[in-house]
Amino acid sequence: MPHPSALDADAVRRLLSLESPPALPVQRVTEGGEHVTWTIGTDRVLRMAVDEETSERQRREVRLRDAVRGHLPVAVPRSLAAGEWAPGLAYTVDTLLPGVSAERRTVSGTGEQDLSGLLAGLRSYDAGNVEGSAGDDGLGLPSEPWRDLVELKARALVAARRLAADREFDATLTERRLHAPPEPEPSVVLLHNDLKGEHLLVDEDGALTGVLDWTDAALGDPAEDVAGLAIAVGASAAVRAAALASYGPQVCLRGLWLARCDTLLNLSDALYGPDDSPVPLLRTQRGRAWQLTPLDL
Repeated sequence: MPHPSALDADAVRRLLSLESPPALPVQRVTEGGEHVTWTIGTDRVLRMAVDEETSERQRREVRLRDAVRGHLPVAVPRSLAAGEWAPGLAYTVDTLLPGVSAERRTVSGTGEQDLSGLLAGLRSYDAGNVEGSAGDDGLGLPSEPWRDLVELKARALVAARRLAADREFDATLTERRLHAPPEPEPSVVLLHNDLKGEHLLVDEDGALTGVLDWTDAALGDPAEDVAGLAIAVGASAAVRAAALASYGPQVCLRGLWLARCDTLLNLSDALYGPDDSPVPLLRTQRGRAWQLTPLDL
């Protein structure tokens, strides 16, 4: 079975029964990871899963997006076609949303309000509607366990000391911005669970135009999505958005803890371990997560 990155534009045309010679341009935009992605014309995106586990999550994503679309104030892609590009391996053709990655464009105050609406919409969505298996009324989303902040901090401190030795991090920040770990709020919410910058689309005015890639969605700790925003748009913006969504200081602080520990571990893994993620991006994300916020004072 070929890897989808081995396919060329003509093979994609045959898969989608597009006319040849091409009436629409077909161009690969990403390779590697869980999907290979192509643009089809100017308004469609083809995503091809590379394994069966990703395929199942991609099928679940289509159902989830349809379920939450009317509950969120921001756009999510709509699936126009779906099937298998090889036995057991899924593909979807989705609408291409406007905007560019939040990694390339700063979110404005209006964008923070959009992020707040996203968090509030996910929080208010009835978890009973998304539990269960795909065969019943639910969507079969997994439950994400609460992470142990004490254990996470211990590993992050080891990474911080190693990074500090190479002048990659000011280790004194851990003393000032990782105090006693906040207690988790006993609530379960619907999580996007991967709110990285590349999954947030932003227009020229800094407003949010869409949220991509819902394949990691789960039920769990609301601080996880706050942590994602801290890494994607900065700790200060994440706290403001979460507060506007009526999350209290405990959830916000827990989100900052998660983001700050994660960014130290991610950078350490890239510099000293097997992770091949781009180091400049990880440094930028660490800087965002470690911004000073009023909660640190």
